[in-house]
Amino acid sequence: MNRPKHIRCLPSEIGKYVLIPGDPARALKIAELLPNARRVIENREFHVYTGEIKGEAVTVCSTGIGGPSASIAVEELAQLGAKTFIRVGSAGARQEWVPIGALVIATAAYRGDGTSRAYAPVELPAVADLRVTCALIEACRELEYEHFVGLVYSRDAFYVQNRELNEFLKTAGILAAEQECATIFTIGLVRQLSVGAILATDSNIWLKEQPTFEEKESLFRQAEIRAIKAALRAVEILIQKGDLYDCKKCKKSTI
Repeated sequence: MNRPKHIRCLPSEIGKYVLIPGDPARALKIAELLPNARRVIENREFHVYTGEIKGEAVTVCSTGIGGPSASIAVEELAQLGAKTFIRVGSAGARQEWVPIGALVIATAAYRGDGTSRAYAPVELPAVADLRVTCALIEACRELEYEHFVGLVYSRDAFYVQNRELNEFLKTAGILAAEQECATIFTIGLVRQLSVGAILATDSNIWLKEQPTFEEKESLFRQAEIRAIKAALRAVEILIQKGDLYDCKKCKKSTI
């Protein structure tokens, strides 16, 4: 087959399991912890590495910021044979009790973005794959990482703050705001891919006393490493359990 336009790889260079951080620098951090990882390509915001876990090829691909570029990454990686995706991202906390430097495992996303609407009407919920979500929860429990599980809000305009909307999100129990989950969860449903997400919080708009930038950065970077390790362990769990951990095959499910 021809190499896709943006992620210029061959199927033999891509694993069935893919970790998709937004930040290219985070992709490198993941690759540094992924056994036998090698750089495959760097094109625009898409930095791709492939290594292996338990003898299975595992790929890392940065997606840049927002739904449009994330959709390109997931679509083209799926063309190359990828089936399971875990977003390893950042988010801003939207509950007072979710601290900066926390881990959030997203079960679904409030669709405040535009890209997901190109795939399906807003009535379709943007829901994470249960199998992947359960693996992320199990990984955090094994590693003894404190984590929060629930809904997130995906948006496009990072610098636009709507006080009324923020109050609603708080009342509705939305844990965090970010920019890619609604898109990738919707694509997962439409393209029949398994997609999940684990996020490290880098801010919280509801804190009465805001930490300094340096304090926020320190807390976030520590959480970022925990998110990476949890995602890698989740992939290992998925590989180990295979069909036994597939919630779509309920007769074989152990959940």
